[in-house]
Amino acid sequence: MPRSARIDIPGLLQHVIVRGVNRCDIFIDDRDRRRFLERMSLLLRETGTDCLAWSLMTNHVHLLLCPRHTRLAPFMRRLLTGYAVGFNLRHHRSGHLFQNRYKSLVCEEDSYLLELVRYIHLNPLRAGLVAELDQLDGFPWSGHAVLLGRSVLEGQRTDDVLLLFSKDRTEAQRLYRSFVADGVAAGRRPELVGAPRKPETDPDAVATERGHDPRILGGSDFIQSLQVRPGLESRGLSGLGIGEIVERVCRHFGVDPAQIRKRSRTARLAEIRGVICYLAVRETGHNGAEVARHLNLGRAGVSHAASRGTLIVKRLPQLLRLLDN
Repeated sequence: MPRSARIDIPGLLQHVIVRGVNRCDIFIDDRDRRRFLERMSLLLRETGTDCLAWSLMTNHVHLLLCPRHTRLAPFMRRLLTGYAVGFNLRHHRSGHLFQNRYKSLVCEEDSYLLELVRYIHLNPLRAGLVAELDQLDGFPWSGHAVLLGRSVLEGQRTDDVLLLFSKDRTEAQRLYRSFVADGVAAGRRPELVGAPRKPETDPDAVATERGHDPRILGGSDFIQSLQVRPGLESRGLSGLGIGEIVERVCRHFGVDPAQIRKRSRTARLAEIRGVICYLAVRETGHNGAEVARHLNLGRAGVSHAASRGTLIVKRLPQLLRLLDN
């Protein structure tokens, strides 16, 4: 079954989780961690992406990001691809470092921003990377220390979080630290990483789950507001129309788009149709019937072509950049 396309629109708060392929370690030592943060900091400033929280674990990363001017996908592609190339060179390895798709949850900012900041920053404590909260205060691989003024990461939006506690910075840091301490006993919060909320433990869950979308962390009103957001229905969740995807793929392969609609069975045109169907259906969320009309295919043909395209994009992941704005 095709995976749901990401909801990727500028201005949305997103909880991003990146894991090593087959749960492998993505950081061997502190030099790796510094390289990741240096690259992330540069991209945050280059792209105008806000970072509200982050933590580097051993085999995964948590980020709380809000791209203001561009989509999230180009930022993540540049971050992960660049880091993986350097990691493989340094550690004499080859092949994929990260799982094919990072996980991203669109979050209702008013309800979940502070909960996510606390949850993400407590990850090293829950995982045993530090033994107690006092050690977390100075832990260099989490945004918690940055909020407390004990570390620096250019691009992390500390004021956006601290001003929610107090206009006085010292008082804000004290209240923030107390807020984090209050969350230690809560332990793991599966709903903050996309797991459905359980009615027996959460009285608000019944209403929320009626409109549950695993890509969204928020109440039913927020979910509905995203579902009717202007432009999503016809342009897909990435913001690209099918015609634009066809044009970009054909330009990349040097083919006239009119050729794609012909009933030719040549291997090259079949591959190009496969890439188009994969990008349109599985990456940007377009309806298969609509794609079929654009390509002069049957719906079953779109499904088969998308499966073919999956293999091609795995072999040539740079094709995903054709979706970048």
